[in-house]
Amino acid sequence: MGIRDHQTSRPPGGGPAYPAAAPAGTEPALRRPVADPGEAPQEASREAAVPGRWRYTRHLDRLAAVAAVTGGPRAGGPREAEAVAAVLRDPDPVMAESAVVTHLDRRAPRLLPGTEFPDWARALHPVLDGHAFPARRLREWSLLKAIEAGTDWNPAELATASDWCQNTAARSLASREALTLLAASARTRRVRNTAAQRLRRSAA
Repeated sequence: MGIRDHQTSRPPGGGPAYPAAAPAGTEPALRRPVADPGEAPQEASREAAVPGRWRYTRHLDRLAAVAAVTGGPRAGGPREAEAVAAVLRDPDPVMAESAVVTHLDRRAPRLLPGTEFPDWARALHPVLDGHAFPARRLREWSLLKAIEAGTDWNPAELATASDWCQNTAARSLASREALTLLAASARTRRVRNTAAQRLRRSAA
C-alpha cells in the first residue's frame, strides 16, 4: 500500500493551520506567480506587502506548477529545488516553511519510493538546510519511503519520530514490523490503536 497522507500543515508550536487554497473571490492580481530571486527590489517589496495567507497560496501554486514540469522520471530537478529555496526567502519564515511542508506532503506520496523519491529528496536536502520544520519533514518522508520500499530502516528512528510521522505510518504502511513497533510503543494511544487494528485486519 502506498503512502497517501495529505494533511494541512501547521507551523511549529501548534499555531493555526494555513489555508490550502484562497477562498472564492480572490482578486486575480493576488494570484500572480511569486517573486523570482532576480526580481527587482521594488517587486520584492510589493510581494512582501501582500497578506501572508495570499502569499502562502501563491507559493503553493508556483511549487505545484514547477513540480508538474519536473515530475515523473525527472523528479528532483534543480528547478523545483530553486523554487523551494525562493519560497524560503519569504519575509515570513513560519508561513514560508509551512508552505514548503505542505508541498512536500503533496509531492512525496506521488513519487515511487525506490526510484523517483531518492533523487527528489537529494535535490531538496541542501535547500532545506537550516530550516528545521521542512528538513525534519523531508527526513521523515525518507523514513516512510524506506519502510514502504522494504529497504533498510532504523526502528529507533520511527519510535522517536513526530506524531505526524507515526500517525502516517500507522494509517498508510503495510509493514508488519513498523505496525508492530507502533502498536507497542507509539507516542499516542490513537496511533497505537490504529496500528493494532491494522495488524489484526491483516492477520484475519
